Amino acid sequence: MKIVIFGLTVSSSWGNGHATLWRGLIRALAAQGHRVVFFEHDTPYYADNRDLFSLPHGELVLYADWPEAAARARRELADADVAMATSFCPHGVEATALMLDAPRPLSVFYDLDTPVTLSLIEGGADVKAIGPRGLRDFDLVLSYTGGEALAALRSRLGARRVAPLYGHVDPQSHRPDAPLDRFAADLSYLGTYAQDRQAALEALFVEPARRRPGQRFLIAGAQYPPDFPWTQNIFFVRHLPPSEHPAFYASSRLTLNVTRRAMAEMGWCPSGRLFEAAACGAALLSDSWEGLDSFFEPGREILIARSTEEALAAIDRPSEEIAAIGRRARERVLAEHTSAHRARDLLAALEDARSANRPAMAETA
Repeated sequence: MKIVIFGLTVSSSWGNGHATLWRGLIRALAAQGHRVVFFEHDTPYYADNRDLFSLPHGELVLYADWPEAAARARRELADADVAMATSFCPHGVEATALMLDAPRPLSVFYDLDTPVTLSLIEGGADVKAIGPRGLRDFDLVLSYTGGEALAALRSRLGARRVAPLYGHVDPQSHRPDAPLDRFAADLSYLGTYAQDRQAALEALFVEPARRRPGQRFLIAGAQYPPDFPWTQNIFFVRHLPPSEHPAFYASSRLTLNVTRRAMAEMGWCPSGRLFEAAACGAALLSDSWEGLDSFFEPGREILIARSTEEALAAIDRPSEEIAAIGRRARERVLAEHTSAHRARDLLAALEDARSANRPAMAETA
């Protein structure tokens, strides 16, 4: 199949988790004989931090403004099998209009930020990726978040057919590596700053650092404000490209996952970082949310903390015990959560949607 995607970014992993997900999924789709054309708005903040300049397993179309992209998009859609717009796509509404005007491709919306999208919609905010008709015109709506999010996409945004498409990892880019002294830590955290993660980050990372001044804590990520509550034993890496993720994870005894508040409240929202860290053999400490135990077994493949005391208890576990948790998490990821697994999930959802559309198409023929 030819799949045309209008997304946030695949070229830059700076300040977002979408890029590495797309890279792994596109590689996995290509391995199964499919071709992806990815349209991305060439914004300065991604251009200045670009770590991928072409898609080895597809085609990257960078455009300066939408009128420039529209003509190319029409040509690509003319012979596409699937057309997909995504959450936080800067020109999602315009792309959707072209997609729905093209008679051939199956129309898909993929929300990689479903709880955030629903929260914005409820608050009356303008969501650039979604127009006034919501999601009712798409043949299929995919959600990075499962559980009650799927019902909410139907009831609040009019989605007719929904399916989960969870996070994943490409084992070719995230795998065990040698540790580096500059990344050494008793507890590490890799993630872009987000205000709605701050309370949990302070409870599970900053406060443990205050109480363990003799231990080393490390944060890597973008957009951290000057007033972040740093301590002398919290060290910082401003941005970490995907190529350095394996060494980062290999260099700490334990690495932390913190979920954005809207996603944690809705549940069934495994971050791509969870799977990436586990694929590198890192032992994971995570905040708690409904559905987490469907992806990793708590206590055996992942440690859970709901408070500072539980985070400290995890840090204080024997190194052999922590390492064994990391090994079991890697085994689980390779068995169930790779990009190849999600590519198969995507193809199955597309085929189901296409089959559901055939009777309607036959009636109008």
